Amino acid sequence: MLVDTRKSPYAKAACVPQEHVDWDGGLWKERFEVCAESTVPHILSLFEDRDPCFHVVENFRIAAGLSEGRHEGTPFGDGDFYKWMESAMYVVAKKKDAKLEAVLDDYIALIGKCQQPDGYLSTKQIITDRNNKGGASSRLGDINDFEVYNFGHLFTAACVYKRVTGKDNFLAIAEKAAEYLWNLYKKALAEGEAQTEVCPSHYMGIAELYRTTKNPKYLELAKMAMAVRDLVKDGSYDNQDATKLRTHRKIMGHGVRSTYLYAGVADLYAETGEEALKTVLDAVWDNCVNQKLYITGGCGALYVGYNPYGFFPYFGEEKVSPVHQAFGYEYQLPNITAYNETCASLGNIMWNLRMFTIEPDAKYFDLIERTMLNLTLASVSLDGNKYFYENMLRRTKELDYKLIWPRSRVGTMSCFCCPPNMARFITESSEYAYMQSEDAVWTGMYGSSHIKARLENGAAFTMHQKTDYPWDGHITFTFDEVEADKPFKLKLRIPAWAEEGELRVNGKPGKSLGKKEAGTYLEVSIEQIAGTTVELLLKMPVRLTIAHTKVEEDLNQIAVERGPLVYCLETPDTEEEDLGRVMLPADVSFRESRYEIKGQEVVTLEAEAITLTRNEWYDDKALYQTIGKRSYTPVKIRMIPYFAWDNRGMGEMNIWMPVFWGAPGAE
Repeated sequence: MLVDTRKSPYAKAACVPQEHVDWDGGLWKERFEVCAESTVPHILSLFEDRDPCFHVVENFRIAAGLSEGRHEGTPFGDGDFYKWMESAMYVVAKKKDAKLEAVLDDYIALIGKCQQPDGYLSTKQIITDRNNKGGASSRLGDINDFEVYNFGHLFTAACVYKRVTGKDNFLAIAEKAAEYLWNLYKKALAEGEAQTEVCPSHYMGIAELYRTTKNPKYLELAKMAMAVRDLVKDGSYDNQDATKLRTHRKIMGHGVRSTYLYAGVADLYAETGEEALKTVLDAVWDNCVNQKLYITGGCGALYVGYNPYGFFPYFGEEKVSPVHQAFGYEYQLPNITAYNETCASLGNIMWNLRMFTIEPDAKYFDLIERTMLNLTLASVSLDGNKYFYENMLRRTKELDYKLIWPRSRVGTMSCFCCPPNMARFITESSEYAYMQSEDAVWTGMYGSSHIKARLENGAAFTMHQKTDYPWDGHITFTFDEVEADKPFKLKLRIPAWAEEGELRVNGKPGKSLGKKEAGTYLEVSIEQIAGTTVELLLKMPVRLTIAHTKVEEDLNQIAVERGPLVYCLETPDTEEEDLGRVMLPADVSFRESRYEIKGQEVVTLEAEAITLTRNEWYDDKALYQTIGKRSYTPVKIRMIPYFAWDNRGMGEMNIWMPVFWGAPGAE
């Protein structure tokens, strides 16, 4: 179970244990299988590689005293390995893979040998201190060594392993590490001073330790962790600790560090109900989603930014440090240079899942689904072994500058945090299909699946969902294995894009759905479970989407969406070489068709677009020039789901396209 809020006093819904839910077919089942068979073993092969770029498992062996050498690779490699372990744990659970489980047990034993007597566990420092032969300790000397980040992913993975296998071996290591943090925080609170903790995965990890062990000490530890962050002096906007937590009203700073922070804040609210935390969560969420989020669900738009709300590095008002992968100003959403680190969007999913447990609102799962189906799936190739670190919305043939990360997916990269993070989300994806409350089952992400529901009101049954979603909006629910036929509520999410549809119960014409229901949950009261059939028919017309007029790069342009999917135009799907010249007529009509890319069948959208025929003296290097006499030529295009792009070689790609308002023909 990803987040166990079943006993959280201020949570109104909870995830379904993984053993009670699974994909039965369709897109998510296909993506799970590719991840399990390709991505998970590929990432492990890299982590087992002794190349200095990775060296992850070897670092554990050296720290355990089983090998000689120095630490190589990133300081957060430990945490990345724990994320990979989490993905492997779900493969073990879903595929009953005893061999992989034995591999995990061996790794857990290795990790245990690394742990220091006081519970400390971060390989870079353990190795460095051993090689220093009694010199000054390197612990907590550099905030960019990610020590507590490593702890956080250790906590989470250990809780998952306990829930998946019932074993305590990994949990024992995590609890010993938590004791180290307890002593660290106790000292910091006593002294009234603390150091910044980069990328706070530990807030979520500590909360799950509490929920898994039921030990009240860990709830106190979670409170201490939040209190300690407000002791940081000379904090930065990079880590959101330049201002006190309870004063936050806008999202800013580093994309991953901010979303991880607010996910942890949501966890703490679910346990304590502190209204000041809820005020922060609601205000920051609104700022993020309504003014700083990409259409794909991406967030953290800028390669480098500063605090955009009044303090700049040249004026002397305040010490300001640059922020990597920053949230910028409201509506500052570039396309070619969109950063959108995969981990930032995954952090946003974790945050939204926790927000849903607190307040079951369709808007949270609308965003989860948008991000999972578009950006998360786009971050990995369809064959499962090449990855994006950043996720752009437009790619041109060439640039006059070099970006930090490759513009096409690659199998390896120097900072390898995103691939294992993505892998755990895809292997865990079935837990986003349903949520439960006392007398209700809530639908999350749609897809062919089943849930073995055991509700607090006593209802016990298996519900099957049959659908070809996201390609088709016809979703059918049937029931069997009814152990306790008691009334319950089926809460059906009507996505915000679904402005027309119908609900049918037992085949009878039922409620018509319109704009009023879009973006809400529709409640179906099931009085007799056995024999009931519920059908949700959501029409999926192609939608032409516009951005707010303050999003400068998308002004007078449109994006194409169908159902929950964002579509894009890619070089192989048109004869026009320069995609920047392709315009969509305002009255464009699309034809749907099935098409296969790298073994994955997708629904594509075919249409006739328009290109601007340039004059023979057109200068493609001029910054500005007169357009001259204009003529327009029809051109056929095929648009594909954004998640499937960059699987057919290097070429251009575009989501936002200019609108053509006139009639074709020469002027």
